[in-house]
Amino acid sequence: MPRKTIKRIMPTPEALRSNKNLGFLGSILHDPNIFHINRKSAAGAFAIGLFVAFLPIPSQMIVAALLAALFHVNLPLSVALVWISNPITMPPMFYFAYKVGVFTTGAPEYQFTFELSWEWLKASVVQLGPAFFAGCLICGVVFGALGYIAIRLLWRLSVVRAWQKRQRKSD
Repeated sequence: MPRKTIKRIMPTPEALRSNKNLGFLGSILHDPNIFHINRKSAAGAFAIGLFVAFLPIPSQMIVAALLAALFHVNLPLSVALVWISNPITMPPMFYFAYKVGVFTTGAPEYQFTFELSWEWLKASVVQLGPAFFAGCLICGVVFGALGYIAIRLLWRLSVVRAWQKRQRKSD
């Protein structure tokens, strides 16, 4: 069952409450709803985690934690899912988001080469920014929704299989 797998991987609420780096969240960490693992909280956490993973911002984990607390979904799961966008996966994810943004906004596609400088970054934000940010937002919403639906369906499938297994044992 998904609940057992998720519980085995996630840290305990006590470990998160005692973490001094999360002290800024204050009483939010004492809300039991953000640690429950059920169909609604896991699906919502997937939606938030996948949405925030596509946002090109620093401190994605903090944003995911705040959104999880706001929507009363599983906080550890939503924060962990943000790590889908890591230094290895970020370039293809953001390039895909840029392509989606170019396609949806009709902006011209610019050929660019990456340079690690402020001048390149400033020029790129002006030139590539609108399509890139639109693509990130669209990808975040779409993949968040797909994650939500997938978890709801997988959870339902797991419950149905457990019922069928129980039924076969009783026969």
